[in-house]
Amino acid sequence: MYTVDKTEILEKAKKWFRESIVENHIKNTKKLINPENFQINPFLTVYLANFFKGNSNPESIAQVLLLPRVLGTSITTSFGTQTQTFISEVLQAFGSTTPGIDIEFQDQIDNRKKYCQLKAGPNTINKDDVETIANHFKKTINLAKTNKSDLRFDDLIVGVIYGNESDISSHYKRITNQYHYSVIVGQDFWHRLTGDENFYFDLTQAIGSIANEANYCQEVKNIIIKLSESDEIQKLSNHE
Repeated sequence: MYTVDKTEILEKAKKWFRESIVENHIKNTKKLINPENFQINPFLTVYLANFFKGNSNPESIAQVLLLPRVLGTSITTSFGTQTQTFISEVLQAFGSTTPGIDIEFQDQIDNRKKYCQLKAGPNTINKDDVETIANHFKKTINLAKTNKSDLRFDDLIVGVIYGNESDISSHYKRITNQYHYSVIVGQDFWHRLTGDENFYFDLTQAIGSIANEANYCQEVKNIIIKLSESDEIQKLSNHE
């Protein structure tokens, strides 16, 4: 009987999120005390400060520069780039020795062995990635033929860690529509991997529990104040 240690996956996921995501997020946030880390648009920045805060004083300008970075692009990019770490640390038991394949696992729904390229989210691949994935899968098929392995076309899948099938980008849809490989997303992926229909929600709750450790509110306030004191921000504010 094929079994998955779901508790171990949850604990490793929490450790990964704490060390790879939270710690990097804090480190990257601290760097933003320097205005040179922003590509400041002098037209839009002052406008956005007034739009958001009703004025363009230095602290308001610092907020509209800092907050989108620390609450949006910075953490989103970090999560995407840490996918390989996630694979090696959280899903190491499923690691693949097949070139171009991230993990191999016994699908708990159809009992077929799956060869999977793992992606972070429903919008985390670009146009060039589609051909790269298709080429990797083609090579895997050719290798299986050489080795006379029992590999079927639908045993090659793209697994997406989070999201819903309805949210996937047009690039993912090309993998399905043009190359006819399956893209398995979010709850369905984790169900197939673990055999537990609710594991995806257990995983999000486990990682969410780390949020209680991530109170960096006062530090962010201090960074905003120091950023607002920089000459670059002061000059922008003087245009008010």
